[in-house]
Amino acid sequence: MRIEPLDRIDHEVLARCLEISGSGIQAEVIDQCGSTNELLLERARAGAPHASALVCEQQTAGKGRRGSAWISAPGASLTFSLLWRFGSVVSALSGLSLAVALACTRALESQGAAQIKLKWPNDLLFDGRKLGGILVESLQDAGGTVAIIGIGLNVMVSPALRNGVGHPVADLREAGALGTRAELLAAQLAQLAHLLPRFEKEGFTPLREEWLAHHAWQGRTVRLSSGGRMHAEGETVGVAEDGALLMRVAGVIKRYYSGELSLRQA
Repeated sequence: MRIEPLDRIDHEVLARCLEISGSGIQAEVIDQCGSTNELLLERARAGAPHASALVCEQQTAGKGRRGSAWISAPGASLTFSLLWRFGSVVSALSGLSLAVALACTRALESQGAAQIKLKWPNDLLFDGRKLGGILVESLQDAGGTVAIIGIGLNVMVSPALRNGVGHPVADLREAGALGTRAELLAAQLAQLAHLLPRFEKEGFTPLREEWLAHHAWQGRTVRLSSGGRMHAEGETVGVAEDGALLMRVAGVIKRYYSGELSLRQA
């Protein structure tokens, strides 16, 4: 494996890989920032072009869903955001975070990773441990919806960082991913550029079965919570065509569009 703890992203390798892929994405790599999503949102409001990507070697205030922190150590992860302009209103983009997770999985598998699982709505797992996460934010403009797609992937996590995170984590080294960080990043962006136009045209429906094939907790008993309060407990039975979580609760199948899942402890 060629991933090294302090493997910096090679700008020339990244540009060459993106050119070969035909993705049309222009990526900028910076050493440090608070949050790539926040910075790209600011640029979007100022008119940044479609298919702009911002990559950061180290985020100091990275964030996940619902304000959770994303710890980013130099060379240990991939943290980046992609600006993608959709002609649709945001309500027509239901299931986008699930589609993005699937694109990430395809890219990792193309680089040698195996047994990647997806936890609704936006986490990637390996061996039951968190490998990466996705945060999609959006704003409206005259042309439709601007989505800022933030992705964080653990590349090589040190023992010290594992002990300080507070939950079990995995990295791409364990999952079997090959390549430098630049090559892994280019594969992610290329898959997103391939999948997002199809998603805009056809929605999540044609991607649903593939997503379900990677569903980490299919058939498991889970708890759905938000803000520290549990809202439902039941069996996961899949996801709907619009990306909603389907749970069997007290014998009735219900749809849920937001919340945090956890396995019920025996």
